Amino acid sequence: MVSFQRLAICTLFFSLAIAGVAAWAWLGVAYMLGLLLLGLACYVVFFINQPIKALSRVAADVAAGEHNARARIAGSGKMAALAVQFNQMLDAWQLIEEQEHQAALHTLSILDNMADGIITINERGEIESFSQTASRIFGYHRQEVIGKNIAILMPEPHRSHHDSYLQHYHRTGEARVMGVPREIEGERKDGSIFALSLAVSKLSTPTGKTTFIGLVRDITQYREDEQEIRRLAFYDPLTGLANRRLLADRLNQAMINSTRSLQHGAVIFLDLDHFKQLNDNLGHDIGDILLQQVAARLLDCVREGDSVARLGGDEFIVLLEALSPNANEAVPQAEVIAQKILQSLGQPYTLNEHNYHSTPSIGIVLFMGDGENMEELLKKADVAMYQAKNAGRNTARFYDPVMQAAAVAYEQSVKDLRRGLAEQELILQYQIQVDGSGETTGAEALVRWNHPHRGLVPPAEFIPLAEETGLILPLGQWVLDTACAQLQLWAGHATTAEWTMSVNISGLQFAQANFVEIVDTALTRSKANARRLRLELTENILLTDLDDIIHKMNQLKKRGIHFALDDFGIGYSSLATLKKLPLDQLKIDQSFVRDILTDPNHAIIARAIIVLGHSLGLKVIAEGVETAGHRDFLSIIGCVAYQGYYFGRPVFVEELKIGTNDGSED
Repeated sequence: MVSFQRLAICTLFFSLAIAGVAAWAWLGVAYMLGLLLLGLACYVVFFINQPIKALSRVAADVAAGEHNARARIAGSGKMAALAVQFNQMLDAWQLIEEQEHQAALHTLSILDNMADGIITINERGEIESFSQTASRIFGYHRQEVIGKNIAILMPEPHRSHHDSYLQHYHRTGEARVMGVPREIEGERKDGSIFALSLAVSKLSTPTGKTTFIGLVRDITQYREDEQEIRRLAFYDPLTGLANRRLLADRLNQAMINSTRSLQHGAVIFLDLDHFKQLNDNLGHDIGDILLQQVAARLLDCVREGDSVARLGGDEFIVLLEALSPNANEAVPQAEVIAQKILQSLGQPYTLNEHNYHSTPSIGIVLFMGDGENMEELLKKADVAMYQAKNAGRNTARFYDPVMQAAAVAYEQSVKDLRRGLAEQELILQYQIQVDGSGETTGAEALVRWNHPHRGLVPPAEFIPLAEETGLILPLGQWVLDTACAQLQLWAGHATTAEWTMSVNISGLQFAQANFVEIVDTALTRSKANARRLRLELTENILLTDLDDIIHKMNQLKKRGIHFALDDFGIGYSSLATLKKLPLDQLKIDQSFVRDILTDPNHAIIARAIIVLGHSLGLKVIAEGVETAGHRDFLSIIGCVAYQGYYFGRPVFVEELKIGTNDGSED
């Protein structure tokens, strides 16, 4: 029993010993494992975790904007290699980013320098981008509009309606302003409204985001240019009135309206009297001022719905509509407006520092329906206008067929006169002038037209035509040249060496800027004595630029040339004007001389002219002296120089009778 207990105790101790040894063995293994894990942890911390943290810090720095941050891991292990690769990745990313940035800057530069501004908005209508051009157009800086609703750039009512546009898009998917550019109105930052061209495109990204791209352009200048082009195309640039092209449109419409309404219309054609003389004497700038003032007065004379146009030069058209269906009533309706025009245009004008009086000649033609074209109506109105001129100007005349025939004859006469000048059919005759004893002192050169079919045509039949058409200038120069040449021939003969030569000068001739040079040239070419040349002017010349007239006369007087005032007594010259002019002679008009023995008034006028001439130190000559009674009466009242049929008719130079001429042979 004791042995068994001992055995049991021994066995227990042995078991405990065995168990203790085993326990210490496991404890050593655990310890070794702990050391191994601790070493592994240290390895992870020092060789893996810290490099990873370093890489993380570099990534965070790069994300924060430090694009040049790079990982630095010493050694040559895998983490060092990983850091190198990480840095290379950052270098590549930075290069790509810089390239993209440069590309973005380049794109932005292109967009900012485009003529069109570019604006992008999202589906809520908020502005996402705003180009520099858009900034210039609207006056906003980018930061002022980014995130704002696009309605900020729109005036009313578009601003209020913009949300409905977006709602329509969200509801239907349709953008109303998509496609071709539309012209709308925009509103600048300063509140000004301007014309805007807008084109919108829609861009959808793969993520489903929708962006609207708007191209905007300020078309204010385009609109102004368009209006200017229209103005130049349809309106007279000087007066602002309708031009011929717009008149044609309005007249065509007026004819259509007349057909529908059965009401008459009228075309009033007016031309300013003596306008060319104004241009020649005072210059085209002054003439332009007159045309502008005439245009303004015409607009005040017409009714609402009537039209005023300028054809060109000094020709104007007034188009009247909605006159009476009855022609007998339409005529006085048109006449009332024509008289109003005459009254208005006849008032004095102030042209810079010049006071000027102008009158129009007016032609009127009625029309009903569209049976005639514009050219036919204008031609008829033009015929009536010339009839008004023939009636003394400053009046109105209606068209009739007789006037049409006269117009055709007028046009033919102009062509005929041009041909006559070109073929040298114009000739000179001379009518002698005598003193109180009947001694010939000189002659007046008188132009005639040796027409191949009409014979010798007197000047009264073609001189007015020459003045109206401007042909008086070449004709007048030919007369002056021919007369000076004849004066030089007379100087070579003892009997005629002291004769003077009188030459009529028209207002258009005298108004030429180089008239003094023209006379000088004629004298130089012919070698005639200037002191034997007398230029005869009429009183209507004095209605133009008096200072210019006096200046030219004084220049010619210095050369020895003499001046006579022709047809004195029938014009409008005043005593004050006569005192200013460097005249040598007054000519009593033949209309007073013709009835001097039977009309006491004419006798009184003739006597007054002689007294006036003598008081001014001027010689006085009477023209139209046809009888001995005329001569005797004129002699009694103090006239000592004569010209007329009693002393000699106008004849060719070879027919002149040289010497004393008392009229006994006539």
